Amino acid sequence: MDTTELIKALAADNRKSILSLAYVWWGSIVMATAIAAAIVFLTLTARPDIEVAVETPRFLFKLVFAISLAASAFYLIRMLSRPGEDSRRTIVFLSIAPAMLAVAVILELMLVPPDTWPARMMGANNLYCLFAIWLIGLAPLTIIVVALRHGAPTRPVLSGAVAGLLAGGITATFYVAHCAADSPLFVAIWYTLLSPH
Repeated sequence: MDTTELIKALAADNRKSILSLAYVWWGSIVMATAIAAAIVFLTLTARPDIEVAVETPRFLFKLVFAISLAASAFYLIRMLSRPGEDSRRTIVFLSIAPAMLAVAVILELMLVPPDTWPARMMGANNLYCLFAIWLIGLAPLTIIVVALRHGAPTRPVLSGAVAGLLAGGITATFYVAHCAADSPLFVAIWYTLLSPH
């Protein structure tokens, strides 16, 4: 086999592995999402005011924040699982959710009286939220780590951290239906601790 044939064979193998990895990732994200949803909806009850809450900006922001975190982390972890991909340009996507949260916190601080800030930051069941999300997020995290092992990440520490963000984002997307604390101040403190990484 000459050099040209070897290069063609390696390129063909690379295309096959990328396609295979794409199937692994999409299958894993569907499975992780389904399991997180099932655990949340089978073990937790929806908040009593859910019908009213879904029409409020704070609740909707919390949901959009969780979805944007999960979506950007999924995009980035797929890049990190393939050697040779330039993941630096995709890290910009990962900054979208924190930037949204920073703006929401600033607006919250401007709109509500300072004497209500501590209560809004702590919520009513912060420790319960913390441990519930951690426990629920372990199953999606396991699936994501197994999918990551099908790739060839060259930055394992960053890949592991993004896997935790992805699992936390997926879980939080469903957990918002149970959590009654909607303040961006609460989200900034507790939801940033919720990702199982």
